[in-house]
Amino acid sequence: MEIDSFYFKLGLDTESIIDDTTLRDGIQMPGLAAAPKDAAQIAQLLSQIGVERIEVFHYQEPDKKAAKLIQDLNLDMRVAGWCRAVKEDIDSALKCDFNEVGISHPISDIHFRAKWPTKTREQILFNMVDVVEYAAKTHGLRVFVHGEDSTRADWTFERNFINAVADAGAECYRVCGTVGIGLSDPEAPVPNGIPAKISAVRKETRIKAIEIHAHDDFGNAVENTMAAIRAASGVWDKIYASTTFLGIGERAGNAETEKVILNLYMHYGVDKFKGKTEQLKQTADFIGKATGYVVPPNKAIVGDYSFAHESGIHTHGVLNDPCTYEPYPPDLVGNTRRLPSASSPKKE
Repeated sequence: MEIDSFYFKLGLDTESIIDDTTLRDGIQMPGLAAAPKDAAQIAQLLSQIGVERIEVFHYQEPDKKAAKLIQDLNLDMRVAGWCRAVKEDIDSALKCDFNEVGISHPISDIHFRAKWPTKTREQILFNMVDVVEYAAKTHGLRVFVHGEDSTRADWTFERNFINAVADAGAECYRVCGTVGIGLSDPEAPVPNGIPAKISAVRKETRIKAIEIHAHDDFGNAVENTMAAIRAASGVWDKIYASTTFLGIGERAGNAETEKVILNLYMHYGVDKFKGKTEQLKQTADFIGKATGYVVPPNKAIVGDYSFAHESGIHTHGVLNDPCTYEPYPPDLVGNTRRLPSASSPKKE
């Protein structure tokens, strides 16, 4: 079977940019951490597989050291400091010499009531605009605004919020599916219809760029990320996909960087990933070792058993023609075919 017999058939009329947050959201997963030197190595590996932007923490000394090591590598990749909507966080990012920041801020009434019960929407928005202006206009930083809990937000307010931060200098708005309830169905309405939200932001706001950040509580993070990218095609000049390698992150995690990259390359012919997918397995193995994350052996693409065949029918087929039970050659993603003996103990 030729590799292009079933792949590279579709195209996208938008630029898809991987914005990896392994070193921010990823290491928020309980029990995970990365030493500064390992964080720098992770950044280098991410750059090599085609990631064009990453975001990192910068509050504790190890975070600051990691940021400095990453910047000293002079990678062909943008590095952003993740911030809350307070000027002190912007000052911290400036001290770390970041050229851009991502400012995270809740956008749903659920969060407003829980975090600022005595403040009005107008007061909350005023503070956000003040911080964005401080970062973008006072200090000349490129600013992404992360709309936390966008998929449960009132659209009328969110639209006003996006326009306000756009006027304050933000260049990109991140649609955050914070609790994973986003729907990829084109018929699903806002707030949690992902295609509808991507379209509405384009039609009804002045923001220059869009991003999707999907959590996996329903197991749909990759699906929703790809749905956002498809919805951006022909509508937005570019779309950022916020992902984590191996899907690590808060609770059930995020859309996997490796899955989004392989889907973009194999199904949509995004050529910039050609020749880079071979490093996906190596990247997974290092991130697992560096952070303390145990990569499930049956993890798609990068798991040790992704190309393992034990049953007689499958082994016979693969020995005669690997494509009988493999969607693509394992070396395309840096993995290895395994044919373990069928001697696993059986339980009665």
